[in-house]
Amino acid sequence: MTDTTAPAPMGRFERYLSVWVALAMAVGIAVGVFAPGLMTAIAGAEVASINLVVAVLIWAMVYPMMVGVDFGAVGGIARQPKGLLVTLVVNWLIKPFTMAALAVFFFELVFAPWIAPEDASQYIAGLILLGAAPCTAMVFVWSQLTRGDPTYTLLQVSVNDLIMVVAFAPIVAFLLGVTEITVPWETLVLATLLYVLLPLIAGLLTRRLLGHEDRIEAFESKVKPWSAVGLIVTVAILFGLQGEVILAKPFVIALIAVPILIQSYGIFAIAYGAAYLLRVPHRIAAPCALIGTSNFFELAVAVAISLFGLHSGAALATVVGVLVEVPVMLSLVALVNRTRPGFAAA
Repeated sequence: MTDTTAPAPMGRFERYLSVWVALAMAVGIAVGVFAPGLMTAIAGAEVASINLVVAVLIWAMVYPMMVGVDFGAVGGIARQPKGLLVTLVVNWLIKPFTMAALAVFFFELVFAPWIAPEDASQYIAGLILLGAAPCTAMVFVWSQLTRGDPTYTLLQVSVNDLIMVVAFAPIVAFLLGVTEITVPWETLVLATLLYVLLPLIAGLLTRRLLGHEDRIEAFESKVKPWSAVGLIVTVAILFGLQGEVILAKPFVIALIAVPILIQSYGIFAIAYGAAYLLRVPHRIAAPCALIGTSNFFELAVAVAISLFGLHSGAALATVVGVLVEVPVMLSLVALVNRTRPGFAAA
């Protein structure tokens, strides 16, 4: 049986989201180059390596999804364990190790003629940090754009965050070949609080205040476009913060992007293909595949800076992950929406 439910109509703004994101990238780079003082002020608004301006924007992206979370439907999640199983296997038993393998292959073999060994080791370390940190916040945006189940998405993210607390440091330490690694726990805790817990509470309070399901759906339709607006402004800021680096090292950034691109599309293919073979409903399969494809870039960047320094190759590699992620995820969102009819119905 296939899921033949037609997608909800998209407004013109959402339909051309890729165009607006591309423009946001260009504007961000221009602002970063020609108005560095503004970017410096934004960059200075940080707590525990989390930029508060970006955090507010991500909160705005996540909140509309949280309004759709219905805790009355949580009991039904137990009848769909396959989606969570795929997410956990891909994120913790496959993704960190494939990212490490790709990083070593490209920077110790393929790119060796152009990259100094000491720089290559830094880039490898940064890529490993990216691979070991599955997405926490942005997946709510991708889930909403693919009409994913908001309640199930919240479950997947919450379980991933719990595992991250105990598994991130050992996996990274093993792959980096070190015995001790400093994990900025305040970053992990604050990010979970800002991007998951507070928007969830706000969403639940909103549902309670609105009461009737019709009013909830009407409110969702009004706030949903703000997710896209928040995404575009966030992209502009991220590219603005790295504008000079992007223009100064385009060749290096292109090289770092190669294993990230292969990893992203490869992990998506594994997760989405597994969900299809296991007949996971599309509303669960979509976020199931997209969680592992995107990364918890705040944590990866923070750890790279704390271990190797602000201007290290490892920090640069994690930032390139941010730059690559949005275009990649938008392309996968489009693919997920086109392939909806081939999946099992709920």
